Amino acid sequence: MSCVLDLACELIARPSITPDDAGCQQLIASRLAAAGFAIEHLRLGEVDNLWATHGQGEPVLVLLGHTDVVPPGPREDWVSDPFTPEIRDGVLYGRGAADMKGSVAAFVVAAEAFVSAYPHHTGTLAVLVTSDEEGDAIDGVRHVARLFAERGQRIDWCITGEPSSTAVLGDLLRVGRRGSLTGTLTVRGVQGHVAYPDKAKNPIHLAAPALAELTARRWDDGFESFPPTSLQVSNINAGTGASNVIPGTLEVMFNLRYTPLWNAQKLETEIHTLFDAHKLDYAIKWHRSGEPFYTPEGRLRSVARQVLGQFAGKAPEESTGGGTSDARFIAPLGAQCIEVGPVNATIHQVDECVRVEDLEKLPELYQQLIARLLD
Repeated sequence: MSCVLDLACELIARPSITPDDAGCQQLIASRLAAAGFAIEHLRLGEVDNLWATHGQGEPVLVLLGHTDVVPPGPREDWVSDPFTPEIRDGVLYGRGAADMKGSVAAFVVAAEAFVSAYPHHTGTLAVLVTSDEEGDAIDGVRHVARLFAERGQRIDWCITGEPSSTAVLGDLLRVGRRGSLTGTLTVRGVQGHVAYPDKAKNPIHLAAPALAELTARRWDDGFESFPPTSLQVSNINAGTGASNVIPGTLEVMFNLRYTPLWNAQKLETEIHTLFDAHKLDYAIKWHRSGEPFYTPEGRLRSVARQVLGQFAGKAPEESTGGGTSDARFIAPLGAQCIEVGPVNATIHQVDECVRVEDLEKLPELYQQLIARLLD
């Protein structure tokens, strides 16, 4: 097997379900230390974070990834054990193969090869890896970014290895992400018997007009390559389970994915104003997952476009779609951020996999990006 395939299999074999790193970062650290990287382990709460650097000064290029994975679900649903990497018909199967132990392995191999070829390279090459990307992301890169801000740690460019390609390796370059804001709304009424509605207040009925207005609103028409801001209701819960009881409370969970035309505070204010206008007795608990970020045209995008075009055979689509990534915590430090990784077809699914051919090309792709930026 190839060097990157060997390392990817070693990582997949470690059941690193969030936030348990299961020894992945120790393995990565030993490899990078042997290549001359300075190693710093940042244990924050129950989360492991690894910061490895080579060189000094500016510019600072960070390769950003995560070693944690989502639970595999029922193991009997998998063709092979999710934590026993297996190659079938040129495809590597295992939890994390695409999201994102394959990319992390490729980062390590690319970094080793680059510093071996250019031991006195310009600036700083860094690798940042966390075990808290798939979970609440509290003590992972979010926390590390706060520490970096306190230290004055500069980051110029950040390449995140999230699976971004659609059909062919390198056919999509992610140049930003929407913000994500979740609200948990509780509307208070008065419980009672359905035969005596005059003695109760049904929170479902009270909230319905406000929810209709909230879900019908058009927030914006998009921004640059961002699709329009959207709001989706994901959960509604009320009642005791009995058909003859008016519930006393209603709980509604909703999420907004929003463009740089908004920030979390502005959205929260707008939504409170809407519910206030309907004179509801309510409360909203907010969770701010991260603000949107966008990397404008410049050296990072230009270099990435050229390199990805070589691998995909044509210029990549440049997109801000998808969910969120840890780059949302690095961008506020002043960094330009892109996401480049393998095909996103099976992440979080049963029988998650990545084509071996793509995995073996990834280190060269990343090494070309590094070399052109730190030449």
